[in-house]
Amino acid sequence: MAASFGDVKTHTQPMTTGLSRVGIPPRMIESRRNFISSTTKTIAISSLAAMAQAQESNRVQLSQIHATDEKPETTPTLEEPDKQIGYAIVGLGRLSLNQILPAFGRSKRSKPVALVSGDRDKAKKIASQYGIRDSAIYDYKTYDNLADNPEVQAIYIVLPNSMHAEFVIRGAKAKKHILCEKPMATSVEDCEKMIAACAAANVKLMIAYRQQYEPNNRAASRLLSEGKLGAPKQFIATNSQDQGDPTQWRLNRSLAGGGSMPDVGIYCLNAVRFLSKEEPIEVIASLYQPTSDERFKEVEASCQFIARFPSGLTAICNSGYNAHKSQVYRIECERGFAEMNPAFGYVGNKLSWTQLVDGADTKTQPSIGDKDQFALEMDHFSLCIQQNLQPHTPGEEGLQDQKIVAAIYESARTGKPVKLSVPQKPTRGPEPKQEE
Repeated sequence: MAASFGDVKTHTQPMTTGLSRVGIPPRMIESRRNFISSTTKTIAISSLAAMAQAQESNRVQLSQIHATDEKPETTPTLEEPDKQIGYAIVGLGRLSLNQILPAFGRSKRSKPVALVSGDRDKAKKIASQYGIRDSAIYDYKTYDNLADNPEVQAIYIVLPNSMHAEFVIRGAKAKKHILCEKPMATSVEDCEKMIAACAAANVKLMIAYRQQYEPNNRAASRLLSEGKLGAPKQFIATNSQDQGDPTQWRLNRSLAGGGSMPDVGIYCLNAVRFLSKEEPIEVIASLYQPTSDERFKEVEASCQFIARFPSGLTAICNSGYNAHKSQVYRIECERGFAEMNPAFGYVGNKLSWTQLVDGADTKTQPSIGDKDQFALEMDHFSLCIQQNLQPHTPGEEGLQDQKIVAAIYESARTGKPVKLSVPQKPTRGPEPKQEE
């Protein structure tokens, strides 16, 4: 049987069987096995310590040019290229080209080493920009050959929603760790299959909820967890954008699984779950689908839902594909409120809060600089791979959102509230480390 400690594995069963055959007493065998296990753990821990020491020894510290009472400058230290986690990017659409691939330039622990696309000519152009070899370009039929590429340790799935399950499962069978875009899939059943496939292959699965790694949202989460504003009572959010081309895949039900709700509405849903650390017990929802508009012959133009939580917290959320871009949320508490305006964007999120102090409202608007959310989430996943940690947003987080989305659609169909059960186990892993 194989025991795993980080990247080091020891196979103990063959040794035990062999020693038993030559007549060595079971007690001595067990003692030897424990010694090997302990030694392997020590080697793994020493390797991680050596990695950290090597990184620190390569740090370059510039001289201080500001006054001595000012905060000293720090120069970011990157992993050496041969220690960075190599990613295969699957799907070369707008998100990959405009956000994910450029983010590798701001990543500490991650690098692109392979591309998967149905358009080889486009892939070759992109590969030349990022120093990726032509031999590391795959299409959807040769995708499984990633198993034979040792440079690829992780796969980032950036495909239409209905394709996530197939390519996560195939990637898991190739023994690669998987980072998958949100929404996780288009059905609860597919989410469960994805989790099971990764567990069976002993690979990690993380869902790309970038906002949970973004500094403003993390600051909002800490603010609420510390109880400075009192218990949350109401959450109000909207995420809308005006979709154009009626032929795009997001307006195709078989590819997207729905309209505005699983694409942009899921940000509102995930935000209230993340910020409140609670799970809804009931939802009621309505959809608006003007079939006279050729964009919405298959999917909704907008979705409104109310979610109720065990503590009494109520969330009122809207998502739309038929209005000018509007992204904001507010969480109202006993002694104040916090809001993100704008919210949910790739850049420019702005947190502020108003707190009741000595009978008067005091507004705070911290200066929190933008950081590349895609670099942050990829580096978190890379660290989890390097140090054998549980991702903060594993498959269970995506599964829970999908269960709630399914309930929202059921409520809209029937016109009645739908009850939800609270997960028996937490859906998130440990918070990302501050130094990430």
